[in-house]
Amino acid sequence: MTIDPIHLSLFRNLFEAAAEEMGITLQRVAFSANIKERRDFSCALFSPVGELLAQAAHIPVHLGSMPASVAAVLAHLGSLANGDVAIVNDPFMGGTHLPDITIVSPIFYDGALVGYAANRAHHADVGGISPGSMTLSRHIDEEGIRIEPTLLNRQGVRNMEALERLLAAVRTPDERLGDLEAQLAANHVGAVALRRMIERHSAETVAHYGRALLDYSEQFMARAIAAIPQGGYAFEDVMDDDGAGSGPVPIRVVIRAQGDRVEVDLRTSADQVAGCINCPEAVMRSAVYYCFACLMEDEVPLNAGAFRRIDVLTRPGSLLHALYPAAVVAGNTETSQRVVDVVFGALAQALPELIPAASCGTMSSVALGWTGWTYYETVGGGSGAGPGFDGASAVQCHMTNTLNTPAEALEMQYPLRVRRFERALATGGRGANVGGDGIVREIEALEVCEGTVLSDRRTSRPYGLAGGEAGASGVNDVVRAAGGTIEPLAGKARFQLQPGDVLRIRSAGGGGWGRPAH
Repeated sequence: MTIDPIHLSLFRNLFEAAAEEMGITLQRVAFSANIKERRDFSCALFSPVGELLAQAAHIPVHLGSMPASVAAVLAHLGSLANGDVAIVNDPFMGGTHLPDITIVSPIFYDGALVGYAANRAHHADVGGISPGSMTLSRHIDEEGIRIEPTLLNRQGVRNMEALERLLAAVRTPDERLGDLEAQLAANHVGAVALRRMIERHSAETVAHYGRALLDYSEQFMARAIAAIPQGGYAFEDVMDDDGAGSGPVPIRVVIRAQGDRVEVDLRTSADQVAGCINCPEAVMRSAVYYCFACLMEDEVPLNAGAFRRIDVLTRPGSLLHALYPAAVVAGNTETSQRVVDVVFGALAQALPELIPAASCGTMSSVALGWTGWTYYETVGGGSGAGPGFDGASAVQCHMTNTLNTPAEALEMQYPLRVRRFERALATGGRGANVGGDGIVREIEALEVCEGTVLSDRRTSRPYGLAGGEAGASGVNDVVRAAGGTIEPLAGKARFQLQPGDVLRIRSAGGGGWGRPAH
């Protein structure tokens, strides 16, 4: 069967529209503010052999790693039958961190497997030692319930044992059940969309153009890689600390460009650490793939084909290829951001007129909660400036693509009040082009609650490029209601708030690009 360019574009849009429709359903049906308001979720369609066909423009750290979860499901459970639905969040089986629960549903048409629908959503609590499950942990079991690939539905019948085990482990079971049902609904919508495509165009045609789209994206990535001058490019940066008393923790990369293939070697990065910044392999790959996806033209579809020519080398047992029982909850949110920084830092040597300075380099995760409620969100920062442009201020950068929780939604649902939410002026690095400013967010507790902050770039600073200055590092503290004293918090900290206490987060600014004029 030949490839018609018009039909190729048509099917690209049909696949992507199906994934977007899944996302709209998940957002509208979900119970939690984290999914409904912040949109901390991702949706995708996969081929019958588990290759990523299309993704909605959701969370980069989810979508680059979701194929690993689909692969783990198929390897662990074998072929899924019609009506089966698999659930998984295990970071050592393609997951990111335990709050990110992935649902995988096979799609059948006339008795034949034609693809998979999958989505991943961040649940605001999955148990563990602190509310919100963003824990200052040293062992994966402290972070919540770990779900190896398991059938949530078996041929259309709910696996009540698996569901009850999950709900018994969390602090907010009703909300978790509502969000899980929303995830199931999203996959159903994806399945309906794919079947509709087959009814109109035939299964053979849909499969043919699915494969063609993978090859199409591969060729665009080959062109982007071929534009990198051949040679080796090394870069090193650090995580401030591991949350357990050790730091700084180095991350090192060597990128070797050879024709239209590239090798990304991260094997000399630090060993696995005691604290919670260890990075699952799937997360590390997501960060690497994201960097190279940024080199392609905007209109190119991102799918499995785009990453065929990128060889990623890691060392099992290292910070960037964590093995059980490593604590990993901040590897997804924090270490992934530093992987982006080091890969871009190396690429800047090869493509100095293309790569921007470092962005804020942290998701600044905040989790608060007490009996019966949990709140979680990430705080944006400044993006790095680049050749010919200033960095954007007060945005989510790189591996996260969520929104903030609106003050109205937060205050309606939780015993919290937003006291301040504004740009952190003059935190971007100076340069010919100025780095973006970070964010100041202040949240007042109206009741006693327990909290955790997992952040980075509190001692290190986002680097500038081409003579630009580094962005300002961030600051965490608590303003106590009793006496108004200010209690500094570490970048990774666990604390308690009394009524009237205010948690204050100031995130880092982005690096500047080019030498400042003055």
